[in-house]
This record gives sequence, C-alpha cells and structure tokens, in this order.
Amino acid sequence: MQGKIAPVKRSPRPATVRARAATAAVLALGALVAGCTGKGMFTQTFQRGYIVSEGALEQIPLGASQEQVLVVLGTPSTVATISGEVFYYISQQTQQTSFLPQEETDRRIIAVYFDKKRQVQRLADYSMKDGKVFDAVSRTTAAGGEELSYLRYLMRAVQLNP
Repeated sequence: MQGKIAPVKRSPRPATVRARAATAAVLALGALVAGCTGKGMFTQTFQRGYIVSEGALEQIPLGASQEQVLVVLGTPSTVATISGEVFYYISQQTQQTSFLPQEETDRRIIAVYFDKKRQVQRLADYSMKDGKVFDAVSRTTAAGGEELSYLRYLMRAVQLNP
C-alpha cells in the first residue's frame, strides 16, 4: 500500500475569493445607493383630504343647486360664509422616502361659490404653483382680498397639520 497518495482537494484560489467579495461589496453598495435616490421602491405616497373623482367637476354646471353639489362632490372639507357661501374641498399629497421626512408634492383646493339663491356662481380649482395660490380653471393668480387671505389660511393649515 505504499506509493499511493490520496488526492488533496484544493481550496479556491485567493484571487477568485477576492473577486467574489469585491462583486458582493459593489452589489451591496449599489442597493444602498438606490435606496437613497428617492425614486426606488422605498418611496411611499400619502393622500390626505378630498380626492376628486374623474369628471366630477364637469357634472356641476353653473346655476346648479347646493344639493346637487353635495350629491356629486359630497360633504365639503370646510364652508365659508364671508361674502356669500363657499364650499371648499381640500386635498394634499406627500411622499416619503425611507426614513427621510415627508415632502409635499401637491396641494389642491376646489372652491364652489354660491350666489344668494344657493346656486353655483363659479368653480375654482386652486393649487400651489411656484409658492403662490393659482386657479387652474381660469389660469390666474388670485388678487388680494378676503378670498385670498382665507385660502392662504387654508393652505397653511393643511401644510402645518399633515
């Protein structure tokens, strides 16, 4: 039985082990960086307030009654009686990436103005555009006055109470 030597199993070469470890490190680092970009799978979107259904505003013609508005849009977020009656439907959309704080991506206020007979006088769809109140229906920025101060109050209230 002399002369026969059992074959010795060799371990992988050290260069191969180092290459595999480097590849694993690069993949792990890539996964960490992808999580911090804000466009990955770790981003959540939150919707608060009234969500306008598709085509809801088109169902409210000028001259429609308050009851018809309540049937189509539901109960308003708040009601103002400054000069006439106004229904406000308020919504806010925010996004949060991983552990970072929430960031507001959209804010919208739909205002339905009524005349003395409680019929729709005007519809407005306000949003934030460059930090100013912007009416998306008439494509105008609101001028100073009672309405603007109340809308600013609503915008700030929604922003401070997420």
